[in-house]
Amino acid sequence: MMDNLLLSAKDLSVRFGGVLAVNKVSFDVQQGEVFTLIGPNGAGKTTVFNLISRIYTPTSGEIDYAGPQGMLKLTDQPPQNVASLGIARTFQNIELFEHASVLHNLLIGRHTHRTTGLWQDLFFTSKARETELKSREKAEEVIELLDLQHYRESLVAGLPYGVRKVVEMARALCTEPKLLLLDEPSSGLNVEETEDMAFWIQDIKNELGITVLMVEHDMTLVSKVSDRVLAMNQGEVLAMGSPREVQTDPGVIEAYLGSIDDVSSLRRNLSADGPPLGASDPSGGSAVRAATSVGAHIP
Repeated sequence: MMDNLLLSAKDLSVRFGGVLAVNKVSFDVQQGEVFTLIGPNGAGKTTVFNLISRIYTPTSGEIDYAGPQGMLKLTDQPPQNVASLGIARTFQNIELFEHASVLHNLLIGRHTHRTTGLWQDLFFTSKARETELKSREKAEEVIELLDLQHYRESLVAGLPYGVRKVVEMARALCTEPKLLLLDEPSSGLNVEETEDMAFWIQDIKNELGITVLMVEHDMTLVSKVSDRVLAMNQGEVLAMGSPREVQTDPGVIEAYLGSIDDVSSLRRNLSADGPPLGASDPSGGSAVRAATSVGAHIP
């Protein structure tokens, strides 16, 4: 397994003033897998992402990464080198150039493969033309993969939110990463768009051979695409394993729903004050069933 190791986080901790946001978090990511971080809001998942992408520097701990020249200390790298090492990411809040077209946003993702200088670009020399052609070919491949042909020349500002999420992922793919960080890719998407997202994540893994490290709340999506899952709460690791193993872990259930006594109290209160157990609530589902089926309904 060590031969397939792509990224290894060891005892990561980060403190913001008096707040310990991440506390001694360790995990390994193998090449070719989808590894997902889950946990309640404020668990420290995005902070871990920001440590990997070098937006933050850990207070203690280190991250090893299999770069182009072999294993290196990612925590020693400046943020501007991360993309060229083969790491790309998306964000919870979409970060695109809204007044540029979809194609131009994707071409921006090709900057890490630039081989020409200022004067070559200024006079559009033969080498600059060759580089531009290769960049456009790669962008078109990604557009075809993610079914963005209809939006190629559209300005991002006029696109639906769900399409923008796909465009941001497309731009990350244009960097040709070894490791793709997806920060809540289904956030704001409807059921159909989330199903499409699951399909594309599987294609990214199986057809492109890209390793995916994902933060996600939608457990249906997590179960469909993840090889392994790490659950966090209050900056610490709760459990790690297959989606099924993590969803049924008592510590994970308690982090989301409270203790067994809390759930029992909820049942009693709903029985006494609410509709009969098993009856549908106004939202169209059973409150007790939603509360106790943590494996399918983690928020």
